[in-house]
Amino acid sequence: MFTGIVTDVGEVRSVKPRADNLHRITIACDYPRAELIEGASIACSGVCMTVVGTGEEDGRTWFAVDAAAETLALTTVGRWRHGGRVNLERSLKLGDELGGHLVAGHVDGLATVIVRDDMTDNAPVDMARFVLRAPPQLARFIAPKGSVALDGVSLTVNAVEGDTFSVLIIPHTLQVTTFAALRQGDDVNLEIDTMARYAARLMDAR
Repeated sequence: MFTGIVTDVGEVRSVKPRADNLHRITIACDYPRAELIEGASIACSGVCMTVVGTGEEDGRTWFAVDAAAETLALTTVGRWRHGGRVNLERSLKLGDELGGHLVAGHVDGLATVIVRDDMTDNAPVDMARFVLRAPPQLARFIAPKGSVALDGVSLTVNAVEGDTFSVLIIPHTLQVTTFAALRQGDDVNLEIDTMARYAARLMDAR
């Protein structure tokens, strides 16, 4: 379980296909190696992944994860390449602050950036407004003032129109996540709010 508060931005060091239809992915990060144990969960751009190995190289910690065929097909993980940057969040511990909203790390689909509006009129601080298109089957779960996780970042939905929705990215988030590099046409991992999912399920049951 996570909260959508990114604590590091990792760098993809290698992606190696394996004979068992898995891809072994190695990611460099700034987490202390002693705090990363095999079997631990880390959200990598919103995808909950299991640590299968750790080490140090060039003064940085690295950890390895395995991605199965479904993850590669349904998320952006299948497009990761050497040098790519990914948002990282380690799993919650009892007593941790819930700074965002409850995020499972189970990506529901991909949302596509259709508009990026850099709000430079707010100088000296810059913000960015993104308009994204959600898959039609997921759009009904997204509501104004509700929560979504995009590439593992907890965000508040500003407006919804049909299958599109907008979010406002504050300067701090632009600086400490991969969002500064997002452009029109890019896809991001989308996880809808768990509460919205269950509310819709209860309505269907009625």
